[in-house]
Amino acid sequence: MLVVFKLLGSLALLMFGMKSMSEALQKMAGPQLRHVLGAMTTNRFTGMLTGMLVTASVQSSTATTVMTVSFVNAGLLTLAQAISVIMGANIGTTLTAWIMSAGMSFDITSAVYPAFFLGIILIYLKKYRYIGDFLFGLSFLLLGLGTLRMTGTEMNLGENQTLLDFFASFDPTSFWTTLIFLLLGGVMTFCVQSSAAVMAITMILCSSGALPIYQGIALVMGENIGTTVTSNLAALSANTQARRAALSHMFFNFFGVFWILFIFRPFIDAVCGLVGYDVTMTKEVSGATAFMANAAKLSFVLAAFHTCFNVANTFILIWFVPQIERLVCWAIKPKKVDEEEDFRLHFITAGFMKTPELSVLEAQKEIRSFSERMQRMFGMVQELLNLSSSVSSKKDSNESEFNKLYTRIEKYESISDNMELEIAKYLENVSDAHLSDDTKGKIRAMLREVSELESIGDSCFNMARTINRKYSAKQDHFNEKQYSHLHQMMGLTDNALTEMNRLLGGRKESYDVHRTFNIENEINNYRNQLKAQNINDVNNHEYTYAEGTIYIDLINECEKLGDYVVNVVEARMGIR
Repeated sequence: MLVVFKLLGSLALLMFGMKSMSEALQKMAGPQLRHVLGAMTTNRFTGMLTGMLVTASVQSSTATTVMTVSFVNAGLLTLAQAISVIMGANIGTTLTAWIMSAGMSFDITSAVYPAFFLGIILIYLKKYRYIGDFLFGLSFLLLGLGTLRMTGTEMNLGENQTLLDFFASFDPTSFWTTLIFLLLGGVMTFCVQSSAAVMAITMILCSSGALPIYQGIALVMGENIGTTVTSNLAALSANTQARRAALSHMFFNFFGVFWILFIFRPFIDAVCGLVGYDVTMTKEVSGATAFMANAAKLSFVLAAFHTCFNVANTFILIWFVPQIERLVCWAIKPKKVDEEEDFRLHFITAGFMKTPELSVLEAQKEIRSFSERMQRMFGMVQELLNLSSSVSSKKDSNESEFNKLYTRIEKYESISDNMELEIAKYLENVSDAHLSDDTKGKIRAMLREVSELESIGDSCFNMARTINRKYSAKQDHFNEKQYSHLHQMMGLTDNALTEMNRLLGGRKESYDVHRTFNIENEINNYRNQLKAQNINDVNNHEYTYAEGTIYIDLINECEKLGDYVVNVVEARMGIR
């Protein structure tokens, strides 16, 4: 039982180390990697290289896939470019297998303790704490591998007759044996939700001499399929592009397994030759010492196969990216949903796997969508004002159109409330994770942004209610001068909303915040001018006091909406 618990505990250390190391790397280089991913994908080949480098840097193909899907949703990448990035991510993730094979081949457990000590010093220095987090993650990974290696040695798997008899019961030359181990590798990966853990188990079994190399590589091929099944199940509740990206990932690995089965043994023999492993060596002929020395190379054989398999598969499929794109688009049709009328988050997906640092990117895209929706809502208010001014001869035909538009604005107000709650809830969940100070600051700013955007929706609905109240009471229309002033004020407000969306849709470093402040000053000055003029117009009996009150209510609401816009801009720019 103690050996079993050591085995399980070392696997847990391995998985935790991988997760910690990946998250630390993303905290150190997350924003830069996102910019690289957006800029270096001009064609399928640069996309593939970018996916490979980014995945090798953050040690997570899932993280690269999530970033890629977010860019596709935002229109920064095409689905074809995303597919090439995902192909590169499959090559980049093989670096993990090489790290693990090194950990299996050498006793490096004694080296992790100085790394732990150095890591805790760097964490307390704060400035270098992400390097400390990375060292801790890498140390846990190597400690888990070292413990796993020692536990495998203690278990004497190569001498365990029951285990040897079990593997010997499968005909090594049979095609069905390969399929059985392929399925077993997929099921194990799906169950433990970690291809790294299954790869470690495979390395232990092979390097101990218990598991023949052909069955071991069949397990590795199954791991490739198992990890794509997991991501496809996770993407079921995600948006269309996320599901298409996950399906392209699955197609990539299934196709690779399909063609490799036709040249299974020659391909493995070629990889073994590259590493220097003798496939024909047996314990009876060569002796136990030579056999175990030869078997010790098997962890490198598995890593080399993983790399060669993904490189070869990418080389074949990189020429057929447009065809793969058409295939996944044909297989997964977009849902026919009227986004104008139905509340739906476009970028935040609950099911698709992600890391906290990358979740912030999705939230930023969702806030941009929220902001654009609020400007559309304000456009409806302007249209409602125009409908309310229709001449009496057209009043009957326009009344249903007026009521329909007012109902739509009312629905938008409800949508804005839901969007605020959903985005804020998502950000609160993300903030529970261990984040960098920069990311924590972004989350605080985004929570302020969604609150102010919801207030913009409230202002739009207040204006719509004011217009509806005047229209329903059958009051006289505003005179031409009032309409002219209202349109001018609303035009300034719409300009402010346009500047806000320009900021939220781009990079804040290139945005001139004085544009927003200048528009806000114009709105305030014009509001003060109209309030003074309104008193004079009422005193001169140009319109009634009641009409003047409604007119100024609309002017004041535009000014308040402008204040909310300034608050959003200040939050995004980091101005308190």
